This record gives sequence, structure tokens and C-alpha cells, in this order.
Amino acid sequence: MLGFILVKVKLKTTRCCEGEIYVSQCASNLHASPKGPEITMDKRHLLSDQDDGPQFPGPGNPGVLAPDLPQGAGASAPPGEVMDNVPGYEGTGSGEGKCIPPPNPGLSSPGRVPSLPERQWEIPSISEDFAKDAFIEYASSKCCYSSRPAKELVFTDLQAHDTYRYRLETFVESRTTEWASVPYTGQVVDSYGSCVPAPWDIAVQVPAMFQNGKRTIQVPHTSSVKGCHNCLALGKSACQKCIASGWMQCWVCNGSGSRMSNNRCSHCNGVGRVRCTECSGRGSKTCHTCTGKGQLLFFINLIVEWKNHIFEFVPDKRSGFPVDQISKVTGELLFTDTQYLVYPVVSFPDNAINQASQRAVREHQAQFVTTSRILQQRQSIELIPVTRVHYTWKEKTYIYFVYGAEHKVYTDDYPAKCCCCTII
Repeated sequence: MLGFILVKVKLKTTRCCEGEIYVSQCASNLHASPKGPEITMDKRHLLSDQDDGPQFPGPGNPGVLAPDLPQGAGASAPPGEVMDNVPGYEGTGSGEGKCIPPPNPGLSSPGRVPSLPERQWEIPSISEDFAKDAFIEYASSKCCYSSRPAKELVFTDLQAHDTYRYRLETFVESRTTEWASVPYTGQVVDSYGSCVPAPWDIAVQVPAMFQNGKRTIQVPHTSSVKGCHNCLALGKSACQKCIASGWMQCWVCNGSGSRMSNNRCSHCNGVGRVRCTECSGRGSKTCHTCTGKGQLLFFINLIVEWKNHIFEFVPDKRSGFPVDQISKVTGELLFTDTQYLVYPVVSFPDNAINQASQRAVREHQAQFVTTSRILQQRQSIELIPVTRVHYTWKEKTYIYFVYGAEHKVYTDDYPAKCCCCTII
């Protein structure tokens, strides 16, 4: 079937000739042969022979008859139509992995209900000295900010607007399969049979929890040897630059053999043609798919991927502080719970956290249970200190925020910026 498809493409662009009919017949014989990759074609009908003398592509010389497919470095994903049907791996394609859902994806019961520690859930606002030092450091880090407002400010009020960050992590394993091939150099061939393991029966060592990772494993008993689909098992493919002739028109004299002064062209010695630099005059190149071997080892790859999916929620305290800034800092860890399947938080003092936990657990378990295997879940609650600072400078009132354990500063109305930092 492959040889027929290749010739069909050629017939659309080139008129029929005796050579083309010969290739079509050979390709048909290849398809009908029960021996697989064995080919009895005469290479002269596919690749030029430099001993036959120079040939130029043109109406009388159609050049190569077997198209040179796009080539990469070494074997690539094989065409799906030449692949065998392996029991348990039906529908596996090439290039794009087929996702394999885990068997019996039903969820087990969640673990124990998490117990929250008894403690005061608030952090007092920072002192004026901390607030001023953080503001001076912030102004000094900006090349176009004057540090005078930070040094000369007068505090009028410091308000604590602490918030919380809830995080749910779901660590999952997913498996996909795809056909792959490498040049055949005598590797062991374990042709497929009844002992081909199912995708989820193959034991794979799990890396550290909550860390992304990926492994590619050759599925046992799925390998077989076939002729290279790119060069029709010849090990060579036609040079497209010279159209398999081995010669190119001389670029100095444009094929005339002489220069403007009617002197013989010294570059081509008056012949009007030079050897092709792409193939060194051979008319063909080593096939990059099979690296000249003519045969490929086909097998199924199992791609195992581990991914940590994260859900985060920060309630908006309506203090004027943008909650998206919270992702840049850390806070005080109040609570953490790690289980195979966690139970939603239900008794936290801030009900917004309880609702976010219930929504996150429900969404993660529904989203990943049908396409992957949940290995572990972890949820945590952090207290993020946020202090809103009111101050005056030159009889005008301003506001900035100090947040996180790192005492970062956020403000959108710093009073002393140069003109290049002013947003128009």
C-alpha cells in the first residue's frame, strides 16, 4: 500500500513514462510480497548511477521516481498504515500519543477529616520601623524613584489586613502509547504475541511525590523489523537539489561554458555543469530515516508522565491590595494535610477557605480520575501578613502595602518618580 501511495503522488505531477510504470509494478509487488521488507527493485530505476554519465533533469529525464519524503535525524514516527495491530494497543498511532485511562477508575473513599490546630489566626500589624525600612528598601531598588518620601514620611495609620492562601496539590500519573522506530542494526527482536503486557501492568518506579517527571519505556514484545518507508528499503534517497542527476548548472557561466569575453569558463572547464555539492555528485544521499541500513526496528513506546496539578485560592479582603501579588511571597504555614485522597476543609474560621477547599477537591477528583491515576493529594493553608500603611509627605496623603514574610512593598502612587516612570 505504501509504494502505491508514493507513486500516486508522483503521477499527479509528471507524465507517465516507462520508468514510472516499472516503479508502480515494483511497488505493487512489494505490497503483495508475503516476506515483508524484501524488495527486488533495480536500483537504477530509482537512483542515478554516476558511471552512466552526467544527466540533467528535464523533459527527457524525469529524475528520481521514488519521492524523497521529509527527513529528520534518524528514524522518526512511522506512518500508521504500515503498523501491526498489537492486542491491547489497538488505535495506537504515531507522533501523537494515545491516552490510556487507568483500569477501574472509581474513586476510593477520602482519608480522615483534617483537624485544624487550636490557635489565634491573626498576626499583629508590623511596627513603624519595619514599615519604614521596607519602604526605603523598595524605593532604593527603583532606579527612577527618589528615596526622600520613604525617609521623610509621617505615618498616620497602620492597618492589618491579613489574608490566607489555600493550596491543593494533586499528583497524578498518566500513560500514553505511540509507535516509534529506530534504524535496525541487529537489535534483539521480540515480536509481539499473547504475552504483551497491558499499559498499566508495566511496573514503573514513581519519582519523588509532587515533582513533575517523564519516562519513555519500550513495551516488551511489540518490536518487529520492516523495510524503511522513506527509501523503500534501499538505504538511499534521491538528492532533491540535483534531482538525482549528480550535476548542477554552473553558476559562474549559467551553463553556457563560456564567460562574457567568450573565454572558456574556468569554473566548469567549459562543460557548463559542475558536480552537485549536496550529494558530491552521487545523485543520492544516505537515507536519514534508516541511516543507510534499509531496515527499521518498529516498537510501541509507553510514555509515563507525572504531573503536579495545583489549585490556589486567596480571598479578597477588599483592602485595595491586589491579591495576585500574593503569589510572589510566602507566609506562615497554619495547616497541611497529605493523603491518597484528602477530605475537604470544613471548620476553618474563614468560610471562604472552606468553600474553596470543597470546590477544589471536587473538581480535581472529577477532572483527573478518568484520564490518569491519582497518586497523592496535599492541601495547605498559609497566613499571609498584609499591612496597609497610611502616610503623609509634603502635606499629601498616600498609601502603600507591606506583605508577605519577605516584607515586600506594593504601591501604585509613589510620590517622587522621574518623568520616564510616569504612566501617561
